Amino acid sequence: MFLGMSAIRAFIAIELPDEIHRKLEQVSNDLQGQLADMPVRWVRADSIHLTLKFLGDVSETNVEMVTEILAAEAAGRGPFEISLGSMGVFPNVKRPRVIWVGVEAPDDLAVLQRRIESQLTRLGYAPDRRPFSPHLTLGRVSRNAAPHQIRALSEGLQKQKLGFLGAARVTEVHLFRSDLKPSGAVYTKLFSAVLAGE
Repeated sequence: MFLGMSAIRAFIAIELPDEIHRKLEQVSNDLQGQLADMPVRWVRADSIHLTLKFLGDVSETNVEMVTEILAAEAAGRGPFEISLGSMGVFPNVKRPRVIWVGVEAPDDLAVLQRRIESQLTRLGYAPDRRPFSPHLTLGRVSRNAAPHQIRALSEGLQKQKLGFLGAARVTEVHLFRSDLKPSGAVYTKLFSAVLAGE
């Protein structure tokens, strides 16, 4: 399946239903209209997902081990529901870098993420420095943004109010490959592990 490729950029994520993607597109379009001329790279709504772990470069040999870890972790857990809504920014609204939609989830999500993370750490992948904070990235602010743009963006974002967007039932977790193209990143699903429950 991976002939002639030495390493791929990969991440582990949960996919969202089409209905949620449509709502995210609406939110993103509204924001882009209100924050026009701002130095933000917006994420295409149909490619927004809930990232559990960004792996970076993964060798062909490790792809197989990663899929085994995912399958094993998913097999012991049951499906759960997440709900989406509210808007936020990392690291904070005064210094916006990442604009996101919040995800509320039962402990099942954090446990699943932690278990996957600890298994991957054994494989040699560095654990994330920041604690896991489930979110959907809408846009990233350019590093070259001028101070007056950051101020205007910060003020614009403080006026935003976002209510409940909907809920999604999580039944699978996926390994994606990410290819950076001039038009943006293209994601290809390499493997899906089904949450089977006890």
